[in-house]
Amino acid sequence: MNRFVTAERALRRAAPDELLDAVHRVLAEEYAAQSVELFLADYGLTVLQPVSELPHTAEPVSLHSSIVGRAFGAQEPFVESARGGSVRVHLPVTVRGDRLGVLSVALPDGDVAPGLLEELADIAEVLGHEVVVAERDTDVYLQARRKDRLTLAAEMQWQLLPGRSCARPEFELGAQLEPAYAIYGDNFDWSATADRLMLYVTNGMGEGIEASLLTNLAINALRNARRAGLALPDQACLADQAVYAHYRGRCYLSVLMFDFELATGRAKVVDAGSPQLLRLRDGVVERVTFEAQLPLGMFEETDYVTQEFQVEPGDRLVFVSDGVYAVASPLGEAYGDAALARAVMSTRLLPAAEVPRAILRELTGHRGQPAPEDDALVVCLDWRGR
Repeated sequence: MNRFVTAERALRRAAPDELLDAVHRVLAEEYAAQSVELFLADYGLTVLQPVSELPHTAEPVSLHSSIVGRAFGAQEPFVESARGGSVRVHLPVTVRGDRLGVLSVALPDGDVAPGLLEELADIAEVLGHEVVVAERDTDVYLQARRKDRLTLAAEMQWQLLPGRSCARPEFELGAQLEPAYAIYGDNFDWSATADRLMLYVTNGMGEGIEASLLTNLAINALRNARRAGLALPDQACLADQAVYAHYRGRCYLSVLMFDFELATGRAKVVDAGSPQLLRLRDGVVERVTFEAQLPLGMFEETDYVTQEFQVEPGDRLVFVSDGVYAVASPLGEAYGDAALARAVMSTRLLPAAEVPRAILRELTGHRGQPAPEDDALVVCLDWRGR
């Protein structure tokens, strides 16, 4: 345990841009590691990017068909035999359910004791926390995550997001946006306390910088109201006023807002637009509809009211933007409810963090072309309850 404390202390004292050097040094000294490599998941969740040769990273590895990707997907350490009796240990780098990447460590001894594996997994978790904190002061890890250049609008949107996944005893969340490197205005946001989970799913209007600016204004207005302790309909009203005051009705934004009570699963809902919800319960997928209200910023001083919703332990909720359910095939057939229901059923055994990526892959097959013409957003919420 003293080795772990030494490693933790070294990471906490390292400069933000030198975390990889620090973990390499301490693992070599304390665990006789022969090599250490950190891989971070790219924005599109297609590859794992090595952090070793910044600002130009080394060759990425596939997230779907590699041993490193296997550790990322399963969220469990994976031991790989290497030459000369040595092994490589691949350890998920995850912070409170948010999957960042994988730490790969080469060890000389082919026999990895369970206690050692647990220590290394704890070090990988500490490294993840330090990476998240370090991103406030360095671009190193943000650079490493991109296999292509982000558009300015996409840069603004990714900086606005809370993360791509989150896990608590009561729930598990996963979300993904496409096109990852050129998104416009779709967005998601969440915040959890000891008693509640608030979740917003946003379907932005427009393209490029204008769409990103609109979404940034609305999300920050919602956050400002939420952090002031306002109830859900008052949050919607404040954001509505902020958007209308700036755009005077020329631009507006659709959002589906939820306020879940963790102890009971009761939720208050404001449906201000077009994001759609499907629920998987007891092996049956059904679309859940609410009374639609006006999008944020369409008219001056719109009043919003909440509706009641109940979620049960074992429920899976899948939220999608119109860039998913309205996408047409080459023959002009919309993706629609039936295809969405099939996608939700086919991914029912995957964890929530994996579901958005899997559904978006199926959507690419329906679309018949790799690059979408509109933003596509999928958010998955698995409810476990207390």
